[in-house]
Amino acid sequence: MAVPAAEIIAAFERSKAIPVFYHDDAAVCVAVLQACYDAGIRVFEFTNRGGNAQRNFAAMREHKLQTMPDMYLGIGTIKVAADVKVFAHEGADFIVSPIIDAGVAESCREENIVWIPGCMTPSEIAVAERYEAPLTKLFPGNVLGPGFVKAIKPLFPKMKFMPTGGVEPTKESIKSWLDAGVVCVGMGSNLLNKELIDKKDWAALKVQLTNLVTLIQQVS
Repeated sequence: MAVPAAEIIAAFERSKAIPVFYHDDAAVCVAVLQACYDAGIRVFEFTNRGGNAQRNFAAMREHKLQTMPDMYLGIGTIKVAADVKVFAHEGADFIVSPIIDAGVAESCREENIVWIPGCMTPSEIAVAERYEAPLTKLFPGNVLGPGFVKAIKPLFPKMKFMPTGGVEPTKESIKSWLDAGVVCVGMGSNLLNKELIDKKDWAALKVQLTNLVTLIQQVS
């Protein structure tokens, strides 16, 4: 049964920082998901960027159902409608795209799953609005910057925004985005430390993630 869109978007707004991650090893994916959960994060975007994406997502989904029922687990880097069907049937809570695509939008509507499209221009945001996307991914965030959000928000008062790409896990970076009016930020390698993951130092990773959650509470 699909999770209501309003419930998922509310979880994004509460979390404020959304981990974005892919790894070929299913056990590593599960461990990273668990570290995020233990740190207090409740939304996670796994990306469809490798040959093991479907298998690993299924492993993460199973782990989530067993130990973290209040985690919202979605799939990112979805560019074609066929992949929407695959991951919707795997139990994804939401779909994130780096692009605007009519086929993906329609497939998400058919599957009754939240679609978060990637946009870089006002014209693309207008298309996302027409497809009734509740949240738009601004990508790449480091190119657009917080000033872009301030400029376009008056044009799209009902749209919610999430920058991804180049957002730093620092007080200054996160505060600048939140002050500009985004509801959350997406972070990949800047948040999920590759060195700690390669060493499988999950305790240290949890500490880093917990520090981020505390930082967000301070600037929100």
